[in-house]
Amino acid sequence: MTNPVEDKPMPPLNRETKPFWDSMKEHNMRLQRCADCGKIRHYPRPVCDSCLSMNSEWVRASGKGTVHSWTVSHHAFHPAFLADLPLTLVTVDLEEGVRICAQMRDVKPDGLSIDMPVKLGYEDATADVTLPVFYPA
Repeated sequence: MTNPVEDKPMPPLNRETKPFWDSMKEHNMRLQRCADCGKIRHYPRPVCDSCLSMNSEWVRASGKGTVHSWTVSHHAFHPAFLADLPLTLVTVDLEEGVRICAQMRDVKPDGLSIDMPVKLGYEDATADVTLPVFYPA
């Protein structure tokens, strides 16, 4: 029998994203910041969408944010997620000014609200990938 976690699609690890995923594996999220204009960006990418600089650095994220939106998925978009249903997925506004999507833990969907404070958690999905999750703050 196969391991359902290992069957789940995992995020790509490439030159732009590797520092982010390395920081997640360390349970110490870092975000990409433009080394020229200072704008924080997420998802990691080679060019700043503000000043078009290709220079970047990595800064530690606070792990604090608020719920911007959420959805509850009752249908698995991949067979490996069947056992996880229903999935509550949140879009979180991080203190650093970027949004990130992840699963919500320890609260039922009727307990969620816009601007609800949340904190970042880490779930080791595989030996190489640690995923962000959020908990009520």
